[in-house]
Amino acid sequence: MFKKILIANRGEIACRVATTARRLGVQTVAVYSDADAQAAHVRACDEAVHIGGAAARDSYLQWQRILDAAKATGAQAIHPGYGFLSENEDFARACAAAGLVFIGPPAEAIAAMGSKSAAKSLMERAGVPLVPGYHGRDNDPALLQREADRIGYPVLIKASAGGGGRGMRRVDRAEDFAAALASCQREAQASFGDDHVLVERYVTRPRHIEIQVFADGHGQCVYLFERDCSVQRRHQKVLEEAPAPGMSAARRAEMGAAAVAAAQAVGYVGAGTVEFIAEPTADGDLRFFFMEMNTRLQVEHPVTEAITGHDLVEWQLRVAGGERLPATQDALRIRGHAIEARLCAENPDAGFLPATGSLDVLRWPAHVAFMRNASGSGDEPAAALRVDAGVREGDAISPHYDSMVAKLLVWGEDRAQALARLDAALAQTRIVGLQTNVAFLRRVVASRSFAEADLDTALIERERAVLFDQQGMPLEWAAAGVIAQSLQAEVALEGTDPWSRRDGWRLHGGARRRFDLKQGEVHHIVTLERHHDGRLQLALGGSSWPLVVQALGESRHDITLGSERRTLHVHAVGETVAVFGAQGSVELQDFDPIAHAGDGADGGGRLTAPMPGKVVALLARAGDRVERGQPLAVMEAMKMEHTIAAPRDGVVAELLYAVGDQVGEGAELLRLED
Repeated sequence: MFKKILIANRGEIACRVATTARRLGVQTVAVYSDADAQAAHVRACDEAVHIGGAAARDSYLQWQRILDAAKATGAQAIHPGYGFLSENEDFARACAAAGLVFIGPPAEAIAAMGSKSAAKSLMERAGVPLVPGYHGRDNDPALLQREADRIGYPVLIKASAGGGGRGMRRVDRAEDFAAALASCQREAQASFGDDHVLVERYVTRPRHIEIQVFADGHGQCVYLFERDCSVQRRHQKVLEEAPAPGMSAARRAEMGAAAVAAAQAVGYVGAGTVEFIAEPTADGDLRFFFMEMNTRLQVEHPVTEAITGHDLVEWQLRVAGGERLPATQDALRIRGHAIEARLCAENPDAGFLPATGSLDVLRWPAHVAFMRNASGSGDEPAAALRVDAGVREGDAISPHYDSMVAKLLVWGEDRAQALARLDAALAQTRIVGLQTNVAFLRRVVASRSFAEADLDTALIERERAVLFDQQGMPLEWAAAGVIAQSLQAEVALEGTDPWSRRDGWRLHGGARRRFDLKQGEVHHIVTLERHHDGRLQLALGGSSWPLVVQALGESRHDITLGSERRTLHVHAVGETVAVFGAQGSVELQDFDPIAHAGDGADGGGRLTAPMPGKVVALLARAGDRVERGQPLAVMEAMKMEHTIAAPRDGVVAELLYAVGDQVGEGAELLRLED
């Protein structure tokens, strides 16, 4: 076993690797950028080395600085995590040249599987089923257009060196192909430094099922069963589970054998994932096609750990150190069901637009930091709940890196129990300071399709009516939470001095107090009436309810509204008041109607950046006449492209930025005239 390793990554995966290393007595070295000087992964390691600026290209992708840091600190090996340099064959070779162990597969295996088109050619020769498509090296746009026309629409354009949904577009019509291709290639070049793409038939009702494989340097290779990652948005995974619902034992064995064969074909060593697209057959089984191999540890590896009882990072360290695999194929088995939810800083109702900001409140449900049975035999029950996070309360989510905040993992004896535990865990997760997908995830988990395991990659779109633009909590209950928190704050401020009371108490008769609250763009007036005998009455929108509140802690309140009683958690940060309950959550703004009397005035023809990022394309010129919905500019932030469209018909009066410019949130990009 190594004495010291360097972790060439950040965030939750760096913390995750450090946790296993600490348990095994291995010292760790973190690397960090300007933006991550106070990050959780820096404090999780024994040492830390600064490697450059905030942007990944100035720090986490500067592999020579990482090698220098490893040699300077005496590290024997480098764990790349996932993303960044984890599938960079040049980096793997550079590690070996520097006398360092790369905790991953050989550079030759990365090269063989790093190109989707080359990997598909290899699998075709090995007899693994492939989706019909074009996997050649010639990327002339006219040729690709002809190939797409030949394959038949819809088709899927995919970055050959890609992953994580970047550089991927579905195209339904021939006339849309050229624009989609250009967008894919820009995103692929920005993310992977390679704009080569392939084109495939888009499989209808596809399920995304992947097999976890592991090989050592002694000729052994096993598969640790499958994960279903079908629930996706923008071709990126949202929920992952293991085992795959409805998978027959025979199909599991067949896919596992195919995955092992794929790994052995390239002399694989270490952790890898062979990904398949599967579609249902007439007899209710699944037909599968090879999609790609990820030559690294996957984001969703914890669900495999949960159902097998094995720590995959520990396996990585042992195999990289020259040891044999800790278990043989016949010793591996599945126990229970696990589901992982990716908590991201984003706004699902705005096309999953990434969000930045500070984690002013970050409260997790009660959980274990790590599954203590992870290196065991799999006989022990897994922990019911696990949180993998690389952030703490008060940290900021910046535009420089991925939008994922944390991963929430649950385990149950069966899928039904895991679903119930996941919903409860999400309900107890409280984040204030920026938009997240927590409420959206609860709706996905509760949707008919997910609850009944009717899975495919279009699930979110199919369930759109129940997933988007939903009220998280009845407004009267949110208002009751705001009032409860306000009353508690006043009591804490005033103490027991009766002459300092500001609750409207009168010697004779009652008193009335007004709360102006804003939800989105809607202004609500809530009235609290305090009767002479102390009874409270809440009024909103022509209705009123008796109100009883009792503080149970700093932010926890027992509230009775009318005949119903609930426990709510309320957090006030600046003008924002966030109310959380078992039925959902909502954010309200403390609204001053006088201070905002001028709001709503015509903003003219302004088009502003929805988040900090870089302008990567301008699709119109000054003087162009444009129509409502026409794409005008493309921005890149958090590794994804976002198109900004015209809000109405008009003429482009002026372009205020050029391609390549960095812009802040709210920056005016161009002006429209009628």
